Amino acid sequence: MSKSSWRRTRRVFNPELKAKVALSALRDDKTLAELCQQFELHPTQIVQWKKQLLANVARVFGTASKGQAAPAILGPFHIKIGQQALKINFLESALAKENLLCAGK
Repeated sequence: MSKSSWRRTRRVFNPELKAKVALSALRDDKTLAELCQQFELHPTQIVQWKKQLLANVARVFGTASKGQAAPAILGPFHIKIGQQALKINFLESALAKENLLCAGK
């Protein structure tokens, strides 16, 4: 029998479950042992997720409440605006020259 056959596969938890467990731990309506039994998790894991939630909870209200959006990549737009400005300037000068030529006739 090989070693790998008795090893337990690593469990991967989705963010929704982590949030549910951490919020349940914050409520303090159940003991840690009860939460471990309910979610079939080790107490250390629950405490870790609870600490992560508390450490990152300020981010939820930090930037969103001030109305700040995530920084956008504006480089391509600035290039396009510059090109359009050059075209407009060229056409304005060409039109001005045409008007001068027409006025002189």
